[in-house]
Amino acid sequence: MTSTFPHLLLQQAQERPGAPALREKAYGIWQIWSWQEAADDMRRMACGLAALGLRRGENLAFVSGNRPYCYLGFAAVQSLGAVPIPLYQDAVAAEMSFVLQDAEIRFAYAEDQEQVDKLLEIREGHPQLEVIIYEDPRGLRHYTQPGLISMEQLLAKGRDWDAAHPGQWQAGLARLTPQDTSIILYTSGTTGRPKGVCLSHEGFVIAARGGQEVDQLTPLENVVSYLPPAWAGDHLFSFAQWIAVGFTINCPEDASTVAIDLREIGPTYYFAPPRIFEGLLTSVSIRMEDAARPKRWLFERCMQLAKRVGADILDGKPVDALDRLKYRAADLLIYGPLRNVMGLSRIRVAYTAGAAIGPDLFRFFRSIGVNLKQLYGSTETSAYVCIQRDGQVELAAVGQPAPGVEVRIADSGEVLVKSAALLKEYYKRPDATAEVLDGEGWFHTGDAGLIDAAGQLRIIDRAKDVGKLKGGAMFAPNYIENKLKFYPQIKEAVCFGHDRDEVCAFVNIDFDAVGNWAERRGLPYAGYVDLAGKPEVLEMMRECMAQVNADLAAEEGMAATQVARFLVLHKELDPDDDELTRTRKVRRNFIAEKYAVLIDALYAGRSEQFIETKVKFEDGRSGTVSATLKILDATRHPAARKAA
Repeated sequence: MTSTFPHLLLQQAQERPGAPALREKAYGIWQIWSWQEAADDMRRMACGLAALGLRRGENLAFVSGNRPYCYLGFAAVQSLGAVPIPLYQDAVAAEMSFVLQDAEIRFAYAEDQEQVDKLLEIREGHPQLEVIIYEDPRGLRHYTQPGLISMEQLLAKGRDWDAAHPGQWQAGLARLTPQDTSIILYTSGTTGRPKGVCLSHEGFVIAARGGQEVDQLTPLENVVSYLPPAWAGDHLFSFAQWIAVGFTINCPEDASTVAIDLREIGPTYYFAPPRIFEGLLTSVSIRMEDAARPKRWLFERCMQLAKRVGADILDGKPVDALDRLKYRAADLLIYGPLRNVMGLSRIRVAYTAGAAIGPDLFRFFRSIGVNLKQLYGSTETSAYVCIQRDGQVELAAVGQPAPGVEVRIADSGEVLVKSAALLKEYYKRPDATAEVLDGEGWFHTGDAGLIDAAGQLRIIDRAKDVGKLKGGAMFAPNYIENKLKFYPQIKEAVCFGHDRDEVCAFVNIDFDAVGNWAERRGLPYAGYVDLAGKPEVLEMMRECMAQVNADLAAEEGMAATQVARFLVLHKELDPDDDELTRTRKVRRNFIAEKYAVLIDALYAGRSEQFIETKVKFEDGRSGTVSATLKILDATRHPAARKAA
């Protein structure tokens, strides 16, 4: 039986009033909200918004990081029959302006002074924005602009309004149904303007319950909420499952303290996109490069053992008794301390989603005892399509359909999905809705995939990105890029090859990992551009490329897609420069147009190419970065012969 999130929150407060619902770290101390306190604050926030004039059917924008009042605010807005719309807090004012105009926003919630400043800037061209509620008052004491109200004032208004209008909030809540829109999440917009995805209470509750069923989630779980609230994945794990299951979510003090907070809390349930796991592996690699030689030797030996038997032990498969004993000793010496350093020592279930994860990266975490699994979904499916079950984890698959979900493959190879968790519509875009939802209720994901003999879905790539080389070999750029990004020295990669004779690539170095490597070798550098162009760094990139090509040569049908030529970009690909989405997905077509001169140079056989690129700085200013980039040939390998 489905319900709505405000009703479920009130149910948790009734059944478990004193249990911890939320924790927030402030000034180094964890503050706790019980479920009863959470329900009381939700009600006061809702009544305060009603006093300010928020009406049923209206939208309220949230520009915030992971804060208790942000998550409680979602439920408060929903209880009035209005709809929350979370925005990415690192988005620039121009990006936010589009959503505020599109969603006709009168009310907004801002976490702090930085977000208030953005909203005030937007209001100059969008006078419809009447009220800005802010949580953190630091720096805002002397702001006198009309419509600004603090969270403290909002809660006080709510208490007064509730006392003056007895029963009115409950009457409004009684009108709320599971089919009502619970949230509008704007897509990341890889191919144009973002679209508002309207999702129901019923859809997200079904997604939350399905995950609870598969992994036997209980109210005893602890989750650290640190991903953007505007992302569908965070909304599923940190809001929908939080309220439906009744576990505790923990909000870090700051983005810079997440690693420390992870170790303090020791979450039992963890969710992160591949880029987070890539970052964790990079930090481990940096630490080991700085370690003494005996420790490096021990680490390498233990990792060889883990790669061989670790995943089998995790899955409960038979393993030689001697290897099992060695693994147990290595767990005490290496794997356990390693999990502890990453804050994953108490993990029972960990998921990754949002983009394809490289098999090597996936294998690394499972081999050291982290029960990492894949979840497949999208904003339009409430982040809920396929889930990997314990004991059935395949590196190249994303699992079987989740409870209540149907999946089939169209004749074109596109993955189609049907479930009650699908979007209701795109906000004010019936044309776009009709493009993805067919007459039989199937959602067209835009992903190319296949279902294997075990019933698991395998995603090849985005359907629009899968192409062919001139020789006829299938070209799946994301597959190659993930192999490259497994190396801690490579932060981002973009491959090209459709309708070409061969594959070429751009790569971004990981500035921290490569900077650490350079410093240990006494190699001076003056910044990213200088470091990325060092001959020694380019040679290191060539070695990484050669190893990836060796892997591709060993895989059936992939030898032709080995990288032939590559260059190291002079700047990091950046969401502020429109090269990545806010969820750090590559805007492939935009990059191809922006750096067309570099692509031409790669395929023309040139050894170097000058480029000057416009960039946006964090303070809003614009500038240019220029460099003459070296273009290198990559070592390629003959295709492995099939066994007779």
